[in-house]
Amino acid sequence: MATAPLAPTILIVEDDPALRTLLMRLLREEGFQPLSAGHGAEMARLLETNTVDLILLDVMLPGSNGFDLCRAIRRDSEVPIVMLSARDDETDRLIGLELGADDYIGKPFSKKELIARIRAILRRAQGGAQSSQPRGHQQMTFAGWSLDPGRRELLSPDGTFVELSGAEFDLLLAFVTSPQRVIGRERLLEMSRARFSDASDRSIDVLVSRLRRKLAVTGQAEALLRTVRGVGYLFTAAVERR
Repeated sequence: MATAPLAPTILIVEDDPALRTLLMRLLREEGFQPLSAGHGAEMARLLETNTVDLILLDVMLPGSNGFDLCRAIRRDSEVPIVMLSARDDETDRLIGLELGADDYIGKPFSKKELIARIRAILRRAQGGAQSSQPRGHQQMTFAGWSLDPGRRELLSPDGTFVELSGAEFDLLLAFVTSPQRVIGRERLLEMSRARFSDASDRSIDVLVSRLRRKLAVTGQAEALLRTVRGVGYLFTAAVERR
């Protein structure tokens, strides 16, 4: 007899008890297994004892704020993070993106949109969103690097696995599937499936900056991702598929 798949576990980190309760109820109704924490210390305890598939992280928290917690999580985990905040200005969204969040949603938010974004991020994290990826289990190599879209893994020329956030991986995949062609920022937003609410040209610039830092281990980053002023970016390497 087949065993039903486990419901994804979503950790809510939110200091507003009423909103926390609402989110718990909503996620449970939508088939998720929610956990909740009111502050960073409680979040840390839950992460030590539970396997979490995604974190809903409020920005304005007592003690360590959501940005601090996002930075701390990213030191040793690539668990998807969706930041929630009443401060829905571009600067905060960019800070969240820069720190490695996978999405940033302003309050108040649509329940349907929140659930849709959670499901989309989980699909991508689990390698289920293959629409813009090559068919089959096919590795792609460039300049000594190896990218495995099926496993969502990047291997550096010296054989080291390089951790990428979901947004960084999607962006790199968009580049390697269109090598040696200038791609505009708007097109990159579409190809990387616009993980961020109200994504902007600036969001892509920040993502590219993060990706360059990850590729910088071999000193190739600037040469691999060339800025085309006023247009977008050019991935310069030839790509082979195996």
